[in-house]
Amino acid sequence: MFLQGCVVLMLSGCGSNPAPQTQTKAALPEAHVDPATAGTISGKILFQGAKPVMPTIDMSSNPSCERQQKTPAKAETVVVNPNGTLRYAYVRIKDGLAPAHWAPPAEPVKLTQSGCIYTPHVVGIMVDQTLSIMNDDPVNHNVHAESQTNAAWNISEAPKDEPKLRKFSSEEILFPMTCSVHPWMRSWIGVSSHPFFAVTGEDGSFSLAGVPPGTYTIEVVQEKLGRKEGKVTLAAGGTAAIDFTYGN
Repeated sequence: MFLQGCVVLMLSGCGSNPAPQTQTKAALPEAHVDPATAGTISGKILFQGAKPVMPTIDMSSNPSCERQQKTPAKAETVVVNPNGTLRYAYVRIKDGLAPAHWAPPAEPVKLTQSGCIYTPHVVGIMVDQTLSIMNDDPVNHNVHAESQTNAAWNISEAPKDEPKLRKFSSEEILFPMTCSVHPWMRSWIGVSSHPFFAVTGEDGSFSLAGVPPGTYTIEVVQEKLGRKEGKVTLAAGGTAAIDFTYGN
């Protein structure tokens, strides 16, 4: 099982000098990227070897959920695309950006409960951006954010209820969103302090646009297969590519 959350070690020094204080979001300068020098980092998340079998989800304990599935639902723990790439891998710039406060988009990110499944399976969102959680099902759900850096919470959501709106105040990659009523329901949330992240889709590719020139550590996180990272240098107004490979 993938280990969620970031571990922060707080070291106390000896003597009378206080430890330096970490910059708060309010103390950071506002981020600015010159469009004339911004570039794009792109790549693919590849998978080698035998494709893992996606297990069938047993919904027999809740007939209302089971009836909504035209075919048996599959657990999306590891999804290998037909072109040999991975779906639902979270990719981000881990290191290399200058310290800054990046304003989140006003548009909410949507997480939907439909057919007693969370969609999408992996969600990328910025710090202080709104997460809109919708229940399209005819049954109750209990939305449980199992975060560690951010405060964990657990809320009930009635059938066809108004969306529940939540925000996360700190970067945290990744943690599970579960349902206390339906134990098979699981999505993963990546909360980023900046906008340079992506979740791979049906072709396993990612693209991080509008990135200032520099040398960066790119990290990919997959819920079961773990983390990988690599270095890439982006020239002013240029493009850079980096691929990652998981497998047997």
